[in-house]
Amino acid sequence: MGKSFDLFAFAYGAARAVRNGLTVSLFATAAFAAPVTIAALGDSLTAGYGLPQDEGFVPQMQAWLDEQGAEVTLLNAGVSGDTTAGGLSRVDWTLTPDVDGVLVALGGNDYLRGLDPAVSQGNLDQILSKLDAANVPAMLIGLRAGTNYGTDYALSFNGMYDALAQSYDVPLYADWFTGLRAVDLQANLQADGIHPNAAGVKLIVADMGPAVLEFVNSLTAD
Repeated sequence: MGKSFDLFAFAYGAARAVRNGLTVSLFATAAFAAPVTIAALGDSLTAGYGLPQDEGFVPQMQAWLDEQGAEVTLLNAGVSGDTTAGGLSRVDWTLTPDVDGVLVALGGNDYLRGLDPAVSQGNLDQILSKLDAANVPAMLIGLRAGTNYGTDYALSFNGMYDALAQSYDVPLYADWFTGLRAVDLQANLQADGIHPNAAGVKLIVADMGPAVLEFVNSLTAD
């Protein structure tokens, strides 16, 4: 999705001194949920390809979460053109000390290129394994393939997200485009017929937001 040389940026917030700990004063001791930082590891859908900076997925999801009162900073770790292999190559340096959780939203470019779902699943498996080893919770965001490569391909591709979510016991949002499929998919895409326009991103965020908020709350509850 998109071109691999598209610009991308990380907007890392200020490092926190404490993570989900206790704040102690001379007069009282109280537990506070520290703000959390979540990296969105993905491709052009995450990066906001073709949109003004404030209309992409990460800024719109951040605004939605802010409206819900969530104490979270969402980092844009999306790179246009990235496959699951590209995400795997970046996961280690995405895990900066301030990252408390990761949204793993990869696979779209694998699908567009017709890559073997078994290879894609293996890459996602390694990403989730690295996050698990680092004790960084993950949420998996899938993408539903059509039957243009055949029914068997679609079943394998779509099934890999369910299998991985069960294997690693991580929350799964099954299809990035659910919020668009419920209304008019094509009307909410850019001219390339692949990437959502700003209105489409808003619909995606409205549908996906509650699942992301639940993930955020799971991090602050520890």
